[in-house]
Amino acid sequence: MSGEKRFGNTFLGGFAKSDVNSYIERMLKEFDDRLKQKDNEISMLKNQNRELRIKYDDLERRMGQVNEDRVKIADAIIIAKEKAESIIEEARKEALEEKKKLEDVIEQEKEKLVDIKREVKGLKSEVIQRLKKFEQQITEVLVDEPEDSI
Repeated sequence: MSGEKRFGNTFLGGFAKSDVNSYIERMLKEFDDRLKQKDNEISMLKNQNRELRIKYDDLERRMGQVNEDRVKIADAIIIAKEKAESIIEEARKEALEEKKKLEDVIEQEKEKLVDIKREVKGLKSEVIQRLKKFEQQITEVLVDEPEDSI
């Protein structure tokens, strides 16, 4: 058997004490070496685990911050949209009020224009009447005057 250890015999029928002791010491040394390797592996894995935990916690914190920011941005967008709609509605109301005011002014100006046209028409008639009257008076003056005086 290949993994089996054979000890030398002594003349009394037992094993050689030095062979047994050196075997035990070698086994202890191999066991200690393996134990150190396993301790190193455990230590390395603990360090990796700690680093991964730190990274995980950092990513979780960042994700929480991103989610908070996302909520804040969404709220800000909603508020901005509502404010914009309010501003548009207010502008629409103001535009309608201004349009009504302008329509009233236009109507008043139209009424003034009608009054002015009426007044101009009256003045025109009066001027025509006066001109006819002056023409008549001139004609009378000319007719009444002797022809010699011309």
